[in-house]
Amino acid sequence: MRGIDYHCSMWGHGDGPLLLLLHGWGDTGSSFQFVVDALPDDWRIVAPDWRGFGETRHRSPAYWFPDYLADLDQLLEKLSPRTAVHLVGHSMGANIIGLYAGVMPERVKSFVNVEGFGLAERDPAGAPDNYRRWLEQSRSMPVFAEYSRFEELVPRILHRSPRMGRDKAMYVAQQWASRDEDGRVRLKADPAHKLPNAVLYRRAEAEACWERVEAPVLLIVGADTQFDVAREWLAAPSSALPFPNAEVLSIEGAAHMVHFEQPEALAAAIEGFIRPRL
Repeated sequence: MRGIDYHCSMWGHGDGPLLLLLHGWGDTGSSFQFVVDALPDDWRIVAPDWRGFGETRHRSPAYWFPDYLADLDQLLEKLSPRTAVHLVGHSMGANIIGLYAGVMPERVKSFVNVEGFGLAERDPAGAPDNYRRWLEQSRSMPVFAEYSRFEELVPRILHRSPRMGRDKAMYVAQQWASRDEDGRVRLKADPAHKLPNAVLYRRAEAEACWERVEAPVLLIVGADTQFDVAREWLAAPSSALPFPNAEVLSIEGAAHMVHFEQPEALAAAIEGFIRPRL
């Protein structure tokens, strides 16, 4: 697909209603397993690994956000060429959906946005310094940490999501990393993802796309999120939300990684929002 062998985790029945789950930066589609376990089994669920993450083992000198939109577009053409699709995205995955749903509103039936709030507006005056930073850091590719055992990755996962428990964290570690031929455990992610983006984030452009979203949107915020902009959604009137036709739900006992810490509550929210719209 677009020159890349895309890997997708798939669950459920081929003739069931289609639901796409789109992961965030550094994650994999397979780590939605805990949410899938809590959903009714009549769904047909697909969760791709974005290019350069997980088993979609693409390597590139740089990653550009428009490629994710084009990848999603091609994926929907293969999975549901004639019917709009129900989409759930976490963090980066939700930001991709938010843009796509505004650009191609006829392709999105509903959108569950889990902590996908975008970035802060950047001052254009910072462009020269940002380009320089990108050029200088691109001269030598960054690296991810490596480990001797999967167990060494578990504390890192639990640091961000302490409520998920060690068993689930171990499962995620085995999805995020693999043991190479030399016996070292390395993340299944292209280190080029660690490079800064050469282009400054333009929030006004993102918001222009969000304003054109026609699908109903559920904004989900972890009650313990560390991101102020997500907490602002909870107090905002409907007219001030970043998407038209949107509602907000807070999930207790979760921070940013809602699908790790409270998968059952997230599954219930997804089911309650999308099922009436099938």
